[in-house]
Amino acid sequence: MKLPISLLRIGAIAFCLTAALPAAAQLAAPAAPNPLFPALTPATSAAPRPDMKPTPAKPGGIAQLDRIVAVVNNDVITMNALNERMSTIVKQLQKQGTSLPPQDTLQKQLLERMINDLLQVQEADDTGVRVSDGDLDKILQRIADENNLSMTDFRRVLEQDGMSWKRFREEIRNEAIIGRLREREVESSIAVTEAEIDTQLALETREASNDQEFRLAHILVQVPEQATTAQIEGRRKRAAQALAALRGGAEFAQISAQFSDAPDALQGGDLGWRPSGRLPGIFLEALNSMKAGQVSDILRSANGFHIVKLLDKRGRSATPTIQQTHVRHILIRLKDGVVSDNEARERLARLRERIVAGADFAELAKVHSDDPSSSKGGDLGWLSPGDTVPEFERTMNALRDNEISAPIQSQFGWHLVQVIERRTEGVSEERRRAVARNTIRARKADEAYQDWLRQTRDRAFVEYRLEEK
Repeated sequence: MKLPISLLRIGAIAFCLTAALPAAAQLAAPAAPNPLFPALTPATSAAPRPDMKPTPAKPGGIAQLDRIVAVVNNDVITMNALNERMSTIVKQLQKQGTSLPPQDTLQKQLLERMINDLLQVQEADDTGVRVSDGDLDKILQRIADENNLSMTDFRRVLEQDGMSWKRFREEIRNEAIIGRLREREVESSIAVTEAEIDTQLALETREASNDQEFRLAHILVQVPEQATTAQIEGRRKRAAQALAALRGGAEFAQISAQFSDAPDALQGGDLGWRPSGRLPGIFLEALNSMKAGQVSDILRSANGFHIVKLLDKRGRSATPTIQQTHVRHILIRLKDGVVSDNEARERLARLRERIVAGADFAELAKVHSDDPSSSKGGDLGWLSPGDTVPEFERTMNALRDNEISAPIQSQFGWHLVQVIERRTEGVSEERRRAVARNTIRARKADEAYQDWLRQTRDRAFVEYRLEEK
């Protein structure tokens, strides 16, 4: 069973290379889903005061009291919450075959992540960012649909693995809140000029025949925004320690889990494939002289110290092409007090049965669809990647020609989707510019979000009590 969401990444600090977190309306799936249950970890695991509460008794019948391990502004994180996350992540690392870092190191890494998660949720709460129960229900329904489960079965599977439904709902709510917070605080203010697009396209043209896509793993030792000289030197020594371990033959995933402050540290630091246009200059300069399997020297940026491992690289065609899909659909929009989720889904299920039995899709679309395309029998024409919302595009891409989907939900309502045919086309100048704009925007958003998070952390009151007994 796969879950199209990795809760290891919930609320984690995005650094300068990671792609933008999805907005709440598109909250669903990273490119590489993790196994369902090892990925279930708390988004924020702060407990309200008081800080002392009973926990399960140790052997011998002595009850152990919970305690505070960090104070974050007016909230706290407890040892029970930290241990719960530790247990879940250790299971995931073991399932991935990753060697475990020392327990105290992993514990400190996880506490840092929980602090950063909590700070973002606090910021959202203070500034009025909310996710209603109705929005949350739609997100959960989307996750269940992508796992081909009913909500009843989805809940049952979670609870069989020891995850309470209430806890899971709140973790997903926190991720959606953080996504909305990022969208408001950072992404809404990102601007891309035509001159920047021209520069990006010129770069891509020059590199069209060269290796310009890289698969990377990455370690980040973060430096605070207003760090002292002593703090900077301490972080540099930590990066040097990580590099020495790698040079000595240590597993990159283990060193990432032990040393990296990046949000994907516990997933081996794997960034996947990145086009050169999405990489900082300091990375490109190092990568151009590296071979697959090699590890860079320590690289310094405004965010901190980086170590990059080149896993693979490949070239791209000088005349890029894309696959376009000719598709049509029937849309049933939700209407308060008139058309509910269940009613829309059931109506489409009955329409699908009629089409499978021989009814004409276009004629039914003209009568039943709430989309403007209904006058054309639901025909949306030729769609390119990115032309529609993720839920619709994922469904469309999974269909064979002439196949009709089951009812699927998007932010617009419920759809039946049918693929008519596909073709491969050269990329138009207009689309090249649109892709370049999105590439630049994503890069800027990554960097701006990282800066914003560091500033948020610098303003916060954080008191560590992990070492107290």
